[in-house]
Amino acid sequence: MSHIAIDARIINSSTGTYVERLLHYLQEIDKVNKYTVLIRSKDVNFWKPSADNFSVQIADFDDYSLSEQIGFKQLLDSLSPDLVHFCMPQQPVFYNGPHITTFHDLTLIKTYNSDKNWLIFHTKQLIGKFVFKRVARTSRQLIVPSKYTKDELIKFSGVSSKKITVTYEAADIFIDKLKPYKHPFKEYILYVGKQSDYKNIKRLGDAHQKLLEKHPELGLVLVGKIDKSANINKQYFEEKGYRNILFTDFLSNPERDWLYTNTSAYIFPSLMEGFGLPGLETMGYGAPVVSSSATCLPEIYGDAACYFNPLDIDDMANTIDSVLTDKKLQADLIKKGYKQLAKYSWLDTAKQTHLVYLNVMNQPEQL
Repeated sequence: MSHIAIDARIINSSTGTYVERLLHYLQEIDKVNKYTVLIRSKDVNFWKPSADNFSVQIADFDDYSLSEQIGFKQLLDSLSPDLVHFCMPQQPVFYNGPHITTFHDLTLIKTYNSDKNWLIFHTKQLIGKFVFKRVARTSRQLIVPSKYTKDELIKFSGVSSKKITVTYEAADIFIDKLKPYKHPFKEYILYVGKQSDYKNIKRLGDAHQKLLEKHPELGLVLVGKIDKSANINKQYFEEKGYRNILFTDFLSNPERDWLYTNTSAYIFPSLMEGFGLPGLETMGYGAPVVSSSATCLPEIYGDAACYFNPLDIDDMANTIDSVLTDKKLQADLIKKGYKQLAKYSWLDTAKQTHLVYLNVMNQPEQL
């Protein structure tokens, strides 16, 4: 029996679905090895193990902090696991025990968010580049959610492709747990997620206003916590006098999923993604997807989405319009969406990850 520690400090964050689903299915797969799941104290009621060989350990260490570098390393040393799986690159960079790391994307080191202090952000970005490169080289294996991210990580870090495993993510659909969300529109297009600059929400708003010329009652619903980034976008829309745009703030999953089910189209305008989970979720709820052609998105969505140039507002508006007005195209995208979704499985993700664990623990260190 081996002891595996999983750094799940992000389990209740925007990328936490990956960690929660991985843990859920690992508990089905592995009844032998011992697992210690490291979470923040605020999340002790968010996730609890259902298998006897899984236990929780509190790890209250802020990302990229001194306490993470010193205190977290001390905690890991005291646990002395046979393997640590860091589910994000942030970790004690001088931890010497066997470990693997999941890189979801490289947005931290390749983008700038205008809601941040310029000097502080770029200082952190420089630190992040050092951390990412060191982590890529010291981890026994690396896990990424797409071939695009794999190629980007190889270019950035110089590690061998043999060191990287692609484990596609997936979307679990809960059609029986929908909760209606009241909104003022007869018809709407939808975006779900953060609103950082690289998510390209301002251009989505610009394109939506062009669509109002032909679809005067069309709403744009933006789901997600109204943080500083969202408020910047909100102010931009208000200053331009834009109409029919709704910021919902945080919604429960049943409310969010109801909006997926009833939207005329889901729009993903992002300039950079590592996987693009919301589009897959949309497919599972029977709505058409209109997506940016940037980075990994065509790889993940295949022919189950219509694509636009995310830097071209006219192209974005015209592509969305083609989906809104062509019922045959809508039906075709929905049908293809169900088929595309079926290609992905969280159980398969967990099985592949578990195999990485076993291979690393059974092989000598190779940096």
